[in-house]
Amino acid sequence: MNTTFSCVGCGKCCTDHHVPLTLAEARMWASDGGQVIVLVEGFLANGLGLPVQQREHAERRSVVVRSGASEAYVAITFAAYNVGPCRNLDQDNLCRIYERRPLVCRIYPMEINPHIPLNTAVKECPPESWEKGPDLIIGGELVDQELVGLIQRSRQADRDDIQTKDAICALLGIRTTALKGDGFTAYLPDMTAFATVLDQVAGQTQTDRRSEWLFHVSGDDIAGQVLAAGANVATDAPLTYAFISLRAA
Repeated sequence: MNTTFSCVGCGKCCTDHHVPLTLAEARMWASDGGQVIVLVEGFLANGLGLPVQQREHAERRSVVVRSGASEAYVAITFAAYNVGPCRNLDQDNLCRIYERRPLVCRIYPMEINPHIPLNTAVKECPPESWEKGPDLIIGGELVDQELVGLIQRSRQADRDDIQTKDAICALLGIRTTALKGDGFTAYLPDMTAFATVLDQVAGQTQTDRRSEWLFHVSGDDIAGQVLAAGANVATDAPLTYAFISLRAA
């Protein structure tokens, strides 16, 4: 499969997309007056919530935690909260922070997850984006070496940041996750508190604390599986977060 790509500046990728951020980017976003959304998903050590072929990648970007009598893995994403056009997009669909834009913006349209291939049919870019431009993929392989390096940097940041993200979440009272594949728990922390806590833990060496988490699930059938594995399920209605279900209606 060969793919070419050339950005036509339509701005669609900068609209209604929560952009994953590294810790440094999240701090910059907060300093600029933006809102960060915290998205959390996890799976159990017995594999519940995770296809076998994705386990290595998922484990490497997750923190090992406890949930009741079970060991679990929790992935925490700090993302720029964008409802509508990105706050940094000007009237001409140009990025006002282009030289310091987040890593994921630089990687687009490629995917970070190695288990998700680039699918031009689901991208919002107009057809002409794929009709001309430099080679992106030849024979199924990404040939842009700069992009290869950026993708590796993003994956490594996920691994390097996860213990610190867990410590930040603990101080913010974030301790409920969704089950991977079933949904996400989504938090919109107060940004003054978020920045203060991020500064507090930045640079500290985080220990493996095996913090305690609850699972918020979409239905009784999923809850039964989680409980049977020894993990704890949230029973109260969420007050500080929203549950984003991925389950088909």
